[in-house]
Formats: sequence, structure tokens, C-alpha cells
Amino acid sequence: MLRKIRIILASIFFIGVTLLFLDFTGTLHAWLGWMAKIQFLPAVLALNFIIVAVLLLLTLLFGRVYCSVICPLGVMQDIISWIHGKTKKKNRFRFTYSPAKNWLRYAVLVLFILGLVLGAHSIAILIAPYSAYGRIAGNLLAPLYQWGNNFFAWIAERAGSYAFYSVDVWIKSVSTFITAAITFIVIGILAWKNGRTWCNTICPVGTVLGFFSRFSVFAPVIDTDKCRNCGLCGKQCKASCINTKEHQIDYSRCVACMDCIDVCKDGAISYARRYGKGSPAKPDKCQNPTDSSAADQGRRAFITSAVIAGTAVTAKAQEMKVDGGLTAIENAEKPERQTPLVPAGALSLKNFSNHCTACQLCVSVCPNQVLRPSTSLMTFMLPEMSYERGYCRPECTRCSDICPAGAIRPVTREEKSSIQIGHAVVNLDNCVVNTDEVSCGNCARHCPAGAIRMVRKNPDDPKSLMIPTVNEERCIGCGACENLCPARPFTAIHVEGHEVHKTI
Repeated sequence: MLRKIRIILASIFFIGVTLLFLDFTGTLHAWLGWMAKIQFLPAVLALNFIIVAVLLLLTLLFGRVYCSVICPLGVMQDIISWIHGKTKKKNRFRFTYSPAKNWLRYAVLVLFILGLVLGAHSIAILIAPYSAYGRIAGNLLAPLYQWGNNFFAWIAERAGSYAFYSVDVWIKSVSTFITAAITFIVIGILAWKNGRTWCNTICPVGTVLGFFSRFSVFAPVIDTDKCRNCGLCGKQCKASCINTKEHQIDYSRCVACMDCIDVCKDGAISYARRYGKGSPAKPDKCQNPTDSSAADQGRRAFITSAVIAGTAVTAKAQEMKVDGGLTAIENAEKPERQTPLVPAGALSLKNFSNHCTACQLCVSVCPNQVLRPSTSLMTFMLPEMSYERGYCRPECTRCSDICPAGAIRPVTREEKSSIQIGHAVVNLDNCVVNTDEVSCGNCARHCPAGAIRMVRKNPDDPKSLMIPTVNEERCIGCGACENLCPARPFTAIHVEGHEVHKTI
């Protein structure tokens, strides 16, 4: 029964989080957005101490249920492992116990935290579980979902229905797509062969929660009086944490999947209190398989990691206080911006990079195709704005509504219309008024802030053509002018980002 409950809850969370990355209409985000905000790392970076405390308390009470129920990457590994188990009958019992590689687990955790503290986010976010799954869903699954939608739109159009509408399917970043594909292949192979290897050797969140799950009140425990040493529990354990010879369970790696309970035919394993009166566990046999010296070494490593993590959180908290046309035309080339553009609500480039997990959720939900992953080495995979396919409409706040890590703070439509994320810069050498000697004014007509006005090219000639000028104090950097400028291949007007956003 416990296993079935776990599978049902895991399915709900996995499908819900996946739909967040697939739903391009934004309909589901109002209902399911909370599933992204209770992910462990986004909650830490958003300094959402309530959620972090609840997740740690949940682990102290019931073990690593976060990893087997809430974490989408963990559930994905279970699905891959389950599929392999169904390919052949003998594959159902293919796991064996292996000692914990604590030196590797804590070394990766320390490097991960150092990466966040020292600003090497591109390295750290590669192994962050929620971010890794977000990139997999957004880059590998979303195109398939969109192609399916377009197929139904094609059928509906011929039936005279408008229940579906076609969307553009395109790769927003080749490098991020390749990274997502490699991540899926590596984790998929590990899950196919060995179950939860990634969770218990590489994943930094799994390592943190594994330390707390050592002391969980409830967990699978072995009743040695009932056990007849059949070994089925160890062969079914995808975490490889049950030492059947010694009747021991490594609770730092156990993800509370309940598979061992389900497979035991003698009722020798039960999910019960580990301590206190009435506990079926025998203190001398059913403890972690690590000896005291190894346990002490693991505790010292975790304490070191915790000190670094505490420093990182404190530093981030301080940073938050002080940081404040209808005619088909040639595609425009992306301009070389001296300062990248990030959405309203990001506060500043520094605040954005310090909190963003590069999960690509904002990229997936952007209805105007403005956001896409960065290809720059220093900000690799972090979202940035570009206006070749659309512009940032002042009334749209989807990215700020959905961001789970606090990288893009929630803003209202009224607030967004007054936040200056950048300003437009005119290059008259590219303007069609000069190159083709034709009248235009497209940028001024479509500027929602009224920051662009047209002036005579020759002030002394009342019949001369008019060219644009920008009032930087009124410009909010939405990119409507850049997106709608007809000059090609480089537009005559582009937006330069601001390192620190301001309200105008």
C-alpha cells in the first residue's frame, strides 16, 4: 500500500512539473507553479526558509521521500529503471549492495557549493537535479509536445475548428540542447544499469538530504527474527543500500521507495519507527552499514559543506539587500550587446546570476520567444533576452510569475511598464531612411513608452525625411523598436541592457 501511495504521489508531481515546461499557453502555471517553487535548490536560492525547513523536517521524519516523490529527476530515473526491469523477467532482481562512496558524494557537494559561492554557476547548475530535468524537459520533450500540438492544429484547421493553434518549433540554443541531451544520456544509462547511482554519488541535493535521513524517525527496518536471508530486498533495492548479509540498511542512501517492503514475502521489512519503544529494529544489527570511523568522516565532510553553504546563503541574503509586420522579410541578426538583457523583476544582472538555476522554465513559458539560454561562457545556459522573434510586451509578467528561485521577482503589469531594463540605441548607418532613401518611422509608431520620436534628417529642410531619436529616460528596453525595425541583416536600432534596473 505504501509503495502504491508513493507511486501515485510521484506520478502527480512528475507529470505536474513536466507540464510546466511543456505548456506554452501558460494555462497550467497558475495551478501548478507551486510544484517548481517547492524544489529544494530553487527554494534555497530564493531564500524561502519555510519551504527549506519543511523539506528538511520531512526528511527527518520520513527519510528521503523528497527524492522519490517530489524531485522530477529522481522519478525520471525510477521510470527508466522500471522500464529496464520490464524488458526481461530476470532484470527485476538485478541490483546488488555496494558500499557508499562518501568521499565522492561530499567532494561533489563541496565543489557544487564553491561553484555557487565563487560565481561559477555554469558548473554548479549542470548537476543540480531540478535544473537538469528542466533542461531535459524544455529542450528534448517540449519540441515533441509542440509538434504533436501542431499536428492536431493541422487536423482541427481542416475540420473548421480553432481548438488548437500552431506554434513555432525551434532550438533556442544549440549548446544548451546538446548539454540537455548529454545529461539525459548519462543519467539514463546510469539509471538503466544501476538505478539510483546518480542520486547517491553525484546529486548535491541527495547528499544533503542523505545526511539528514540518517536520523529519520520512520524508515524501512528489518526484523531479523522474520528474515530468512532470501536476499530479494537487496536485489530489488535500486539505491543499492541494503546489505542483506548483515541485515543493514544505509539510510543516507535509502529513498524510501518501499520496493523492498513490497517484494519481501515474509513481512520481515516494514516502514516503522527506528527508535523508541515498539521499534522492530535491533540496535546491534539494523543500523547504517558504515562503521563509526566512516560515519565520523561523513559527518566532518558534511559539517564542512554546511559551513560553506551557510556562508553562501548569508552572502546571497546580503546581496539581496544591497542589489538592488505582415510582409515576410529577412531574419534579423542578433546584435552584439555590451550588456546582456534580463527580464523586469531580476533587479540586476548580479542578482539574476546569483539566484538563477538555469532550469529554463521562464524560457519555456515566454509567449513572445524573447528568452533563450545564453551561449556566453560566463553565463552559460542562464536565460537572456533577445528580440529577433518578438519583443517583451509590457503587459506580460509570465516569467516573473513562474520563477521558483527568486531570480525574477514577481512584478505587476503596472510595475513592469515602469521598470527600465535597458535603453534603445540608434545606428543611423543601418536605417532605411539613409540606406534606401525611404520614409519609415516604424520604431516610433510601435514604441509603447513613447520614448522614440521622429525628427527631420535635415533640420533646415522641412521636406527632408525623418529619422528616429531616443529619449533614454522614458525608454524601458522592451525591444519593440528593435523587433519591428525593417533594416537587415542588422537593425538600425537595438537595446542595450542595464546592469542594475531602475524605475522610471
